[in-house]
Amino acid sequence: MRRLVLGCVAAFSLVTAAQAEEASGYRFSPVNQWDINKTAAYWNPIINYVAEKSGVKLQLKIGRTSADTTSYVLAQEVEFVFTNHMFSPERDKLGWKVFGRRQMPALRGQIAVPADSPITRLEQLKGEEIAFAGPEAFVGYKVPYAHLLSKGIDAKVVFGGNQNAAFAQMFAGRVKAVGSNSQLIEGYATRENKAFRVLWSSDEYNDLALMVSGRVPDKDLKAIASAFYGMHLDPKGKTILHQASRGVGLGEDAYFIPAGAADYASYRKFYQSAPASLR
Repeated sequence: MRRLVLGCVAAFSLVTAAQAEEASGYRFSPVNQWDINKTAAYWNPIINYVAEKSGVKLQLKIGRTSADTTSYVLAQEVEFVFTNHMFSPERDKLGWKVFGRRQMPALRGQIAVPADSPITRLEQLKGEEIAFAGPEAFVGYKVPYAHLLSKGIDAKVVFGGNQNAAFAQMFAGRVKAVGSNSQLIEGYATRENKAFRVLWSSDEYNDLALMVSGRVPDKDLKAIASAFYGMHLDPKGKTILHQASRGVGLGEDAYFIPAGAADYASYRKFYQSAPASLR
């Protein structure tokens, strides 16, 4: 009898915790593709719209850097994410599920210098400092740095904390080059009127994934997913997307579509041959 009572108490506690979490809302953590202010300015109007449309409470939770934000995900402090940091074999085991992605041209990892730089070949970067957003950046750090290692180019890595800071370091002359993804390089060039010379581009990878924790009930996931998918079809949602995108240099047609695990097969393939230090 005592064992049965304890089991009932434990089950009741789990239900109560789940209900409390649902009542207080869910945390949404997108990786810091820009500095913290631009990241918040982009995402806050979007998640406010999704919360209103779905009837499910959402709140933004971002850290100072991309690595800080990902640490929230790994510590299970959030329930929804927009990321490409969760596809390594070890993190796959955590059970995060892809349910959508942003409809954008495929990303390419790139290594670039200012357009007027005397550097025209990757080999000239040997021994030089290259700025990256941070160690968690998949397309912007892991992919280009793996390529440098494969070519025996021993460059010095400098982490800016976010991609804007890495770009700023390069254009200020503090580092010789930058590693990033094509979307962020194009956006920064448009927004800041800066010109790059791209020295190398990788194969293509889909834009970041909308992912959900296994702790979220299906009814809440369906409501939130539907709000994301339909946002560009609603005049109010479309306006919010356009304004948010313009603020960070994205094209106006950046909206959200359904996606699944198969859309991120190229990410998982990378880890099959990636250097151990990048897994």
